[in-house]
Amino acid sequence: MRKEWQNAKRIVIKIGSALLVDEQTGELRDAWMSSLIEDVAALKKQGKEVILVVSGAKALGRKDLCRKNPGPKDHNEKVQSRKSQGIAAGNLTLSQAQAAAAIGQISLAHAFKEKLQKEDIAAAQILLTLSDTENRRQYLNARETINTLIEFGAIPVVNENDTVATNEIRYGDNDRLSARVASMLEAHILIILSDIDGLYTAPPKQDAEARHIEVVEKITPEIEAMAGGAGSSFSSGGMVTKIMAAKIAVGAACHMIITSGKEINPITKMLNGGKATWFISDADPVQSRKSWIAGALDVKGTLTIDQGAENALYKGNSLLPAGVTRADGKFVRGDIVLIVNKNGDRLAQGLTSYSSCDAIKVLGKQSSEIKSILGYSGRTEFVHRDNMALNKKTNIQ
Repeated sequence: MRKEWQNAKRIVIKIGSALLVDEQTGELRDAWMSSLIEDVAALKKQGKEVILVVSGAKALGRKDLCRKNPGPKDHNEKVQSRKSQGIAAGNLTLSQAQAAAAIGQISLAHAFKEKLQKEDIAAAQILLTLSDTENRRQYLNARETINTLIEFGAIPVVNENDTVATNEIRYGDNDRLSARVASMLEAHILIILSDIDGLYTAPPKQDAEARHIEVVEKITPEIEAMAGGAGSSFSSGGMVTKIMAAKIAVGAACHMIITSGKEINPITKMLNGGKATWFISDADPVQSRKSWIAGALDVKGTLTIDQGAENALYKGNSLLPAGVTRADGKFVRGDIVLIVNKNGDRLAQGLTSYSSCDAIKVLGKQSSEIKSILGYSGRTEFVHRDNMALNKKTNIQ
């Protein structure tokens, strides 16, 4: 196995609808799902942190949406019958798709809970919309929740919140959602389980001479031109969306793998030499994030710190409330703030864990005092070291 896998700790696995749900019956592929959970449990035993990004709620709920409810026969029966036939064929309006997702999400969550429970692993359902990864405050809340679940050994099962998402704001496919999740959580590897075992020079079903590509070092226009369309009536994506996901992932310093998910124990099969395409990133997740923070121009406020806090920052520590002497500007949790010393020297930029209103209340206070002051248990750090880009300094007292 490649060194990128050996060095990886946090792994996001994306599972498409066509793998989870039988296209003919509309039922979960129970044996396949059990084998996948076996793979996930094996990864956890190896010390890997696993996050699942799944599709299938709409596909699973579609058949239940078509069920004929008992009631008196009237002139609307034929109309309802035509609607059900259209839904069963996959012709859903937006509201019907949302309704199907609302029904299917319950069954999907229950299935993951049941399968993971057999491996003595807790399952946690996370529903996200586009705004949850675009809005900084929601982004931080989602990330902290998922990180806490991982810390306690649970498996987060993430899906797009199709019951409230609209055409204007939804991801449209879970390939890109999985890449956003991988970026948000600073994952080392994103695995996309597909109905095809990787990227080919041309769609293999259409071109007998299509050649499998094992490694992509850089996503060029030529690589993008190799993508095809969706391969299943349950699919909303295809190789095009997988390339888009790869661009998001590698840009966030996360390697991405496309491999076949059709077989039983798909992860084990890949690790034992099954075909796959690797998209390699040459960046470091934390450094990539800090570069973005350092280059951010929309600075909302300034924190002035004392000498002890300044020394602590340059020893690699986070900024604690006790070391902050002044807060200027108007900002909310997750905004970019400038960190300066008493002389006004720019020391760092970072994402604040507190709003300007709460910041003023906890200035100079010990972390243990925060709850009694604010009425809730806030973050121990004012700015966490992973959310801080520190300027270089040669003389530290």
